[in-house]
Amino acid sequence: MAKATTMKEAIIKWEEKSGEKPNEAKEVKLYGLIPPIEKMDNSLNALASCEKLSLATNAIEKITNLNALKNLKILSLSRNNIKSLVGLETVGDTLVELWISYNLIDKLKGVSSLHKLKVLYMSNNLVKDWAEFVRLADLPSLVDLVFNGNPLQEKHAMEGSWMEEASKRLPNLKKLDGEINKLVCFGNSLKMTPRGAMY
Repeated sequence: MAKATTMKEAIIKWEEKSGEKPNEAKEVKLYGLIPPIEKMDNSLNALASCEKLSLATNAIEKITNLNALKNLKILSLSRNNIKSLVGLETVGDTLVELWISYNLIDKLKGVSSLHKLKVLYMSNNLVKDWAEFVRLADLPSLVDLVFNGNPLQEKHAMEGSWMEEASKRLPNLKKLDGEINKLVCFGNSLKMTPRGAMY
């Protein structure tokens, strides 16, 4: 089996290909490497100016070594082997978007540190109960959530209650699973407005 690509090697390859200096670049794409990256090590310290970092489609298991990325706003970690959100707290004051679909996350511990997070794409993970889902209510800025493909969503979608139940727990969402989440109250009934409605 091929040895994993180290973070240092990935950054060197990216630098050669892009012609940019790692410490000055605003956007760095280290996704889909063959062999894949397995560890987020302290080589990430070189990306001090980075605002958008993509590490998608690798084999990363843990989120670590983000503490030097003081300007990070968008982080893509989709299609890895990540089991936990722990490690994100070091970018909690800057991160606005987190793309972490297609991983192995079943608990949302650590999410409450993401004070500025507006967009969370975490479809196709392993979250199965409301006790974990409601941790997202600790995110004051969250307006766009994609959560389909988690066992919790699949169960309630089959029952036809997902949108209503999720929206009750996260009333500040503007979009849920790509749908405009404008809840209109008619007596006791709650209805979704049509997709794309802008009122």
